[in-house]
Amino acid sequence: MPVNLPPPVAADLLPVAGVSLGVTEAGVRKPGRRDLTLIELDAGTRVAGVFTRNRFCAAPVQVCQRHLADGDIRALVINTGVANAGTGEQGMADAIATCAAVAQLLGIAPDQVLPFSTGVILEPLPVARIVAGLPAAHANTGAANWFDAAHAIMTTDTVAKARSRTVTIDGATVTLTGMSKGAGMIKPNMATMLGFVATDAAIAQPLLEALVTEAADLSFNSITVDGDTSTNDSFVVMATGKAGHAEITSADSDACRALREALIGLSVELAQAIVRDGEGATKFMTVAVEGGRDRDECRKVAYAVAHSPLVKTAFFASDPNLGRILAAIGYAGIDDLDVAGLRVWLGDGKESVLVAEHGGRAASYREEAGARIMAAAEITVRIDLARGDASATVWTCDFSYDYVKINADYRS
Repeated sequence: MPVNLPPPVAADLLPVAGVSLGVTEAGVRKPGRRDLTLIELDAGTRVAGVFTRNRFCAAPVQVCQRHLADGDIRALVINTGVANAGTGEQGMADAIATCAAVAQLLGIAPDQVLPFSTGVILEPLPVARIVAGLPAAHANTGAANWFDAAHAIMTTDTVAKARSRTVTIDGATVTLTGMSKGAGMIKPNMATMLGFVATDAAIAQPLLEALVTEAADLSFNSITVDGDTSTNDSFVVMATGKAGHAEITSADSDACRALREALIGLSVELAQAIVRDGEGATKFMTVAVEGGRDRDECRKVAYAVAHSPLVKTAFFASDPNLGRILAAIGYAGIDDLDVAGLRVWLGDGKESVLVAEHGGRAASYREEAGARIMAAAEITVRIDLARGDASATVWTCDFSYDYVKINADYRS
């Protein structure tokens, strides 16, 4: 069961003017499940994205990057079940063929289509099934289909992940609605496993690209379930410009700041949902590092702790074997770290407990206090490096028995 993650409510997911979604059962890998999603965009929609840095990146990622460079995107097509990664030249041909089929159906050019795939790596994409399913997905497109689409992009997710929010810009109500999927193979080095946000805001293309990169860095690039960077990670934002306000052209404007806050807030919510639904997760963990010389070294420490299987299994067992945290900090890669100045707390706010200081166990620390905090479903680890003013936060989950079971049976 996901950790404190309620499923989306269809009525709460707001339509975005200029965006229409449709889903169908194409039988990509398994029959009887929705596995193909088509997103159609009105002309003039601005689109920007960030993608995995895995050198074995999937064919659809490579095609997306090429098509985004040309601009003028009018459609996205998403399949689950097969990742079309590790598929060589044939995989590229299959991704291009999928784009061509969407283009023919919608009367647009193939390079106006972005393809996305998620699922099993090293298996060929069943293009014929996808092409056969496209007319049905197109036939039921609608602006209110975010709920269905959020379910159709799931793989090992136990709950769909979709949210909406609104913000006022120059007197106009601007809507943002997004969805993400992911539960395992989660340590993005760009974005989420698959994430899509649409807004009716009007924003210049260079600003949109900058906002997408920043939003990804502060959200999807700050999560980990198991430390594995997927071959297919993609995060895309679509801005239709139909909200009715003047186009945002300055990063220093109040309008841009308002949109930035809303986009980052929604992205963080969608990214945290992935961690809360991590494969077999029973605990949601926040690792907050402060007092660093720069954000990069804070992230190194946070990820070292968040990735550690020993830390994650200790939290699953509610076992305050907290020397594992110190060990992870020590191998994070800060060669000149003075451990005598470092402090570590378990918990947050008034309930926090000082665990370590002066290079060892804090004199005030009692193991029963640590065990009490670790028994909760949501836990914060706070680390002060005492080296500067920088900070960074990473969200992760524990490792349970079910993580092994899920991944051992993934292809069955």
